[in-house]
Amino acid sequence: MTQLSRRSFLTLAGAAAAGYFVGAPRLAMAVEPFVLPPLPYGDADLAPVISQETIGFHYAKHHQTYVNNLNALVAKPENADYAELGLEEIVRATAHRRSLIALFNNAAQAWNHEFYWNSLTPKGGDNQKPTGMLLEKLEAAFGSYEGFKVKFRDAAVGQFGSGWAWLVCERGELKIVTTSNAGNPLTADPRYFLGKDRKRHYRHGPIPLLTIDVWEHAYYIDYRNRRKDHVDAVINSLLNWNQALDRLAAVS
Repeated sequence: MTQLSRRSFLTLAGAAAAGYFVGAPRLAMAVEPFVLPPLPYGDADLAPVISQETIGFHYAKHHQTYVNNLNALVAKPENADYAELGLEEIVRATAHRRSLIALFNNAAQAWNHEFYWNSLTPKGGDNQKPTGMLLEKLEAAFGSYEGFKVKFRDAAVGQFGSGWAWLVCERGELKIVTTSNAGNPLTADPRYFLGKDRKRHYRHGPIPLLTIDVWEHAYYIDYRNRRKDHVDAVINSLLNWNQALDRLAAVS
């Protein structure tokens, strides 16, 4: 995903960063390298599935903290080179490197959360069922739309501890994968090659289409420990199938 670097921002203030994935995270650049981007809907618009109170904590506090931490980390002299990178580039460059785990965790969680907010929409889910190529691929992979819903729910509910459930496209086929903590499909293949520009170019793994956050802070205010009830409600009422179709079309 192409993003404005700090240098680019200073010379092209106000320009929008272009996303590698449709609807993928592209944190706005400011005096600090990264700022929390606005939600694509009002903070009460996902209720009653996700309450305004949950959004207040999850988005305005948890997501904001990842962005704040990332800014603090790239401000350190030893991390100065990362301040020049886009968010996705930081995720790929720091994945699977123990010495850079703090950078990875905060960059990946910032990426994951914006991707998550864009994976949801008011009156989504069964109110906006998948169509066209997306529906055909869901039926080929899972037997039916209902079959997908069961498998996606089971994957999200079965993810041990904190993490994410993802619908991804890999080599033209749809799959469901889960990741722990800050992990995401971008880090599925840590291999890279050096291009003619002498920079690292990472091999692309599965392309994410949708995600559900199953960290407890995503649902505990509204559902306490009833993760399954939360996941069912999100799948049935909030998944943004139009966004998923756009993402799939962009990589097909």
